[in-house]
Amino acid sequence: MPALTSPARASYDAVIVGGGHNGLVAAAYLAGAGRSVLVLERLGHTGGAAVSTRPFAGVDARLSRYSYLVSLLPRKIVDELGLRFAVRKRTVSSYTPVERGGRPTGLLVGGGTGRTRESFAGLTGGDAEYAAWQDFYASTLRVAGRVFPTLTEPLPARAELRARIGDEAAWRMLFEEPIGVAIEDRFADDLVRGVVLTDALIGTFADAHDPSLVQNRCFLYHVVGGGTGDWDVPVGGMGALTDALAAAARAAGAEIVTGHEATGVETDGSHAEVAFRTEAGDTGSVAARHVLVNASPQALATLLGDAPPARPAEGAQLKVNMLLRRLPRLRDRSVDPREAFAGTFHIAEGYRQLATAYEEAAGGRLPSAPPSEIYCHSLTDPSILAPELAEQGYQTLTLFGLHTPARLFADANDTVRDDLLKATLEQLDAHLAEPIADCLAVDAEGRPCIEAKTPVDLERELRLPGGHIFHRDLAFPYATADTGRWGVETAHANVLLCGAGAVRGGGVSGVPGHNAAMAVLESGRAPSGGA
Repeated sequence: MPALTSPARASYDAVIVGGGHNGLVAAAYLAGAGRSVLVLERLGHTGGAAVSTRPFAGVDARLSRYSYLVSLLPRKIVDELGLRFAVRKRTVSSYTPVERGGRPTGLLVGGGTGRTRESFAGLTGGDAEYAAWQDFYASTLRVAGRVFPTLTEPLPARAELRARIGDEAAWRMLFEEPIGVAIEDRFADDLVRGVVLTDALIGTFADAHDPSLVQNRCFLYHVVGGGTGDWDVPVGGMGALTDALAAAARAAGAEIVTGHEATGVETDGSHAEVAFRTEAGDTGSVAARHVLVNASPQALATLLGDAPPARPAEGAQLKVNMLLRRLPRLRDRSVDPREAFAGTFHIAEGYRQLATAYEEAAGGRLPSAPPSEIYCHSLTDPSILAPELAEQGYQTLTLFGLHTPARLFADANDTVRDDLLKATLEQLDAHLAEPIADCLAVDAEGRPCIEAKTPVDLERELRLPGGHIFHRDLAFPYATADTGRWGVETAHANVLLCGAGAVRGGGVSGVPGHNAAMAVLESGRAPSGGA
């Protein structure tokens, strides 16, 4: 189906506000079930935060500009929608450099069981930490195998999920006590503790012992993906997924109209009217039996004229994209840079360092040693680079910084961004045998190929509330009095939230889109068939 410049009909069974990956999943499912579907997308393209772009002028490198790895996308969705999309495993899980005893060393997780055990022993002086590591992640693996399949089912009750997991120690560790308790009980080495804790802090501003357990919820979502917790590389970049989803939705009969911003939703619970404005400034509206909002809870409230969420969302990350002429050499010469950067390269993420960074940011200051992690997409999937770049040894680096809440950038975003980027790269350089700046490629205008995005930038560019990558704090994947059956319901019977702010949202998963579509199909309302 060719791209449309305006809605082809006056009414639809479902109007989906927002053409991000979750909205496209919902569109593909509903259109495939015979519903008339319209997707209204504000921007000139679909994909939302899951896009691939060429950010550097005159350089043919297609980077996953915002979201960049895949873990939570169920194979069920890929198969049921017939997506032409694949992921690849990373050969190394992580490498964490550190200086001990006056010499550079580090912890390599990957390359086989023997090599990982040897790395733990070399760092910690014995086998205890590796044994604790194996036991800890065997526990999370069992939880993942039981929890992940529930994400595309109606929400289980808390007691039902607990019984399904069937491991009281794991339940207490993940669902009842701050994750810092388990980390400190099980591990003794500060660096090992920090590596474990990082999964609780991605896009989440919290301490290891936060009583709200927001860090536990973040940790859970980072270790259950695919039933294994593996984070995989999208072949062709993240845009390959959303391009495949848009193609599947159109092939099923959905209409996708870009450059159309939804401005309001009126509903009586049975029928709805969605108002929109075009890039040219024209206005219009379409009728819908169901409205699915692939945007934040804050945007949903604005569209409906409802009160905004009681707790404003606040993101807390720095995203940096780089293109290198070559990978940098490491001070730790026992590790090949092609291994170190193939997985997650942890920087300033020791346990005490993470605690200090949180305390400094909570006190209104940039962390003195900003924690971050890096990986190289092109080592696993060189297809994102033009052949001539790949042949010359060019590589991409994606950096994700922690503990940088939006409040720190509110008054001087550009200046604070520059200061933070400089400090973050200094932490990286401390573990390199050469400055990262010496390895950066340059664009067609001679500028270094590096860009940084703060929470303020993400709010401005993608309308993420407060720059929060999950739209709001993640929720445990079980039902409460407020969740509804699928975790996508709102106070309006025919308006559903299918974005990352839904229960079991967050990450590139398609789960909220799938679940919102299932809620519509389960409602029993037959296709309208009208024009």
